Amino acid sequence: MDFRLYFRSRQGEMVHLLKQLVALESPSGDKKAVDACAAFVVRELKRVGCRTALHPQKDIGDLVVAEFAPGKLKDADDEILVLSHVDTVWPVGKLATMPFFVQGHRLHGPGVLDMKAGLVMLVHALRSLHSLNLKPRKRITVVLNTAEETGHPAATELIRKQARRASLVLCLEPALPGGALKLERKGRLVARLDVRGRAAHAGTPEKGVNAAEELAAQIARLKRLRTRETTVNVGRIGGGEAPNIVAESAWALLDVRFWKAADRDRALKLLRDSAPALRGARLKVTVESATPPLEKTKASERLFAQAQEIAAGLGLALKAGKAGGGSDASIAAGVGIPALDGLGPDGDGLHAENEHLLLPSFVERTALLTELLRSL
Repeated sequence: MDFRLYFRSRQGEMVHLLKQLVALESPSGDKKAVDACAAFVVRELKRVGCRTALHPQKDIGDLVVAEFAPGKLKDADDEILVLSHVDTVWPVGKLATMPFFVQGHRLHGPGVLDMKAGLVMLVHALRSLHSLNLKPRKRITVVLNTAEETGHPAATELIRKQARRASLVLCLEPALPGGALKLERKGRLVARLDVRGRAAHAGTPEKGVNAAEELAAQIARLKRLRTRETTVNVGRIGGGEAPNIVAESAWALLDVRFWKAADRDRALKLLRDSAPALRGARLKVTVESATPPLEKTKASERLFAQAQEIAAGLGLALKAGKAGGGSDASIAAGVGIPALDGLGPDGDGLHAENEHLLLPSFVERTALLTELLRSL
């Protein structure tokens, strides 16, 4: 079966479905909107033979797990986990100034690349297996995340739970520009640094302990964390009450990125072991969120080699790369199973108004996904 020709003949259907999904604007923080988009995807998955389970949520969109398991499979552990998300970074109403449109071989629109194209790929890949009666070797389980862009503990726990049942992970995030998969991703640690001092009149500052000055000293010390492998960004700061009061409290939000879990541990230890520069000042470090890195392993390299061989059978050449941002694949791989990320189409402009995907890649990656689901 030549899936490249098969999906080329269905290119118009794929573009139409993508247009429908983009029209269902779904920012992470708008539960009503993101639930409506997820419900649309669930209807499409049911039409191609999936059983779906809703995991209701109060603060975010409802999470969804779908299962595609036609025919007789070997056992419950023989499973592929597919990760996708329906939320975007774009607010409702963005279509008015950033409409969906086709220009040559490019498709433009909010969320078109990140990652509603991946959802279309998934629906069409499963539809082809269903309609052509092609039985995959493994059960296929899909997690539809409604808060991937912002992260949420409920989504993280659901992904980990499903990953523990699977033997491998396929993530439909967009490819790197040029089409490479993402075998490595930076992990992310968001930490809050709180400083407590002692208030005093600005005319007699020696009677107080200035938390703002202590915070400035600690920020200067953050250079110790920065290496070629680890980056630190001070994203927000605050504190103090008025110019004539010695600041009693101050705080900063830090974003630490790293390629290896060991680098995260080193950074966290340095933060927690930091001593005050001013006598009487007190420091507190709180981890607000943590995403593990997607590290290249022997198992993921073997899985990538399998994918390369399958891609070669379709006349496609696969390359591997790395990305600075995190994804749900990092969470799933953290339980110890191999992952392929960036299986979505090639394009550019993530989180920017020039967001677009390349139509030939859209077709080719759908063909590749279908073969991966059928053959792995």
